[in-house]
Amino acid sequence: MPAVSDHTLFIPLTPDEAIVLSEFVSRFSNSDRLTLENQAEQRALGNLCCVLEKHLNLPEGRYADLLQAACERLRDE
Repeated sequence: MPAVSDHTLFIPLTPDEAIVLSEFVSRFSNSDRLTLENQAEQRALGNLCCVLEKHLNLPEGRYADLLQAACERLRDE
């Protein structure tokens, strides 16, 4: 199955969102525990979800297939 798009997405983040999300992802990467430490992380993740939905513009009815194909492409060999 072809990729959703052959171009790179640039996701706009405010500097505050970027630092909060960076800390969140770094903490998960170091601990393998996915927990929200504060309301700012919840807000930044919610904002990121909205931006991703807007920029992905996925065709209706194909989300599950597109997600599965994307997961397969991103997995280690």
